[in-house]
Amino acid sequence: MSDTTADLLRETATRLFQEHCEAQQLRAAEREFPAAAWAAVEEAGLHRALVPEEAGGYGVKVTDALSLLRVAGEHALPLPLAETMLASWLLAGAGLPIPDGPLTVAPVATGEALTLTRKDGVWHLQGAASRVPWGRNAVAAAVLAMHEGVPHIALIPAASWTIAEGENLAREPRDTLSFDAAPEAVAPAASGIGPAQLRAVGAAMRSLQMAGALARITAVSVQYAQDRVQFGRPIGKFQAVQQNLAVLAGQTAAASAAADMAAEAVAEGVRLLPIAAAKARTGEAAGQGAAIAHQVHGAIGFTYEHSLHFSTKRLLSWRDEFGNEAEWNLLVGRHMAKAGADRLWAEITAA
Repeated sequence: MSDTTADLLRETATRLFQEHCEAQQLRAAEREFPAAAWAAVEEAGLHRALVPEEAGGYGVKVTDALSLLRVAGEHALPLPLAETMLASWLLAGAGLPIPDGPLTVAPVATGEALTLTRKDGVWHLQGAASRVPWGRNAVAAAVLAMHEGVPHIALIPAASWTIAEGENLAREPRDTLSFDAAPEAVAPAASGIGPAQLRAVGAAMRSLQMAGALARITAVSVQYAQDRVQFGRPIGKFQAVQQNLAVLAGQTAAASAAADMAAEAVAEGVRLLPIAAAKARTGEAAGQGAAIAHQVHGAIGFTYEHSLHFSTKRLLSWRDEFGNEAEWNLLVGRHMAKAGADRLWAEITAA
């Protein structure tokens, strides 16, 4: 796909998200799944952006497909676009059918694994997965489980699991799904894809969403500092506020660069080290950025009526999903320690 076509895809996403992510619509989405918005996403085909053309997708470059998530994060899109893209990618890689409707993936929590067995030609999936994004709204899940030491992808329809509902800080569903049923379809995962790679791609997606949300709160905070007058002049004229905004802009720029690195690492075969560094850096930026944005806005920014919280609550939620800074920094630290002092600079520049 040409750069011009990729730009048109992002412009389409921007217009669509603007139409469906007004403040009143985001508030309503905290109470009820926005089915009309999801229908618009499906009609535009955005949920299949990461699927190869031969499997029914757009045939977009991986980095271009993932860039849609930056746009989604900027608009606080209250839909499982990232999860559906990830599930569709896993299913397509395994040669399995991709159902219509919102999808999710499992397991997503560190250390969790599901049991996949085969007896008399019949597959059976058993176990529980916690904090599954949008579990109650998904029509099916792409589940990664090991069978005889080989990663497999299982397509599980929603009727095959039971749910214990939960949510994250942004009031998005994060449910515990319990499985004890035969999957609709099972196949070995694509070459090189296992539990670590599933979490890494999810981490890259969250990095892009956080980068988008940081861009939004930076723009909103700068505009507010120009509009809010105190002591006879805009608060943006005060040095302390200017310094905070400069730090916010710096964190946003760092997160943007890190998210781009994560997208490229996915495109290059899911390279874990740069994704780990990117998720840790964007998570750090999310925490600092959300704090500064609320400081700039003062009391009004903490009210439910103001729109700032739609972005900051997601930032604080996403930073912990698919691994937080501590987890990914530990991976980077262990890798560097194993490489040794003589390889340190080569490893840094290679990432």
